[in-house]
Amino acid sequence: MSTQLRPTDVKRLNRQWRRRTNGRISLIVESVTQPFNLGSILRTSATLGVDTIWLTGNAITPDHPQVGKTALGTDAKVTWEKLATTGEAVTAARAAGYRIVAIELARDALPLHDTPLTGDICLAVGAEDHGCSPALLAAADATAYIPQIGRVGSLNVATATAIAIAETRRREWETLPATADDPAMH
Repeated sequence: MSTQLRPTDVKRLNRQWRRRTNGRISLIVESVTQPFNLGSILRTSATLGVDTIWLTGNAITPDHPQVGKTALGTDAKVTWEKLATTGEAVTAARAAGYRIVAIELARDALPLHDTPLTGDICLAVGAEDHGCSPALLAAADATAYIPQIGRVGSLNVATATAIAIAETRRREWETLPATADDPAMH
């Protein structure tokens, strides 16, 4: 029978995964204007170890009063920077050593599960209603989409971002050996 982990076990488990994680992930968040979406992106980013978030276009910032309702204080655990243009965000990501992968339903995009996600990856996501700008798509090293088989044609930007971050981490972790002292295994 499975039981929930105690808070000390959760901390130990998280510490073990941090030690086993070497890949860097960052985000370019272009023109995301809804506080709920940015708050969710921040919370996922803090949970899965995103290093930096570059906000660009007319994206709101974590200091917007309504972002905190979803971020629940995680905005203080993620480094973010607001840049005036998408070009500046791309330049910052490249200068920091990241390869840029746009997450978008676009021509020539690869399914996320087939997209190369090794090394230091900057995932780029765009506005709620129209996605990544043509400039961001043109600047990306690769474009990936999340396969969808239901009757709805797109995902919420915060959900799509969470799936892309989790898949990037999963790719790194899938080659790790299991550990016998994992508290989730007991």
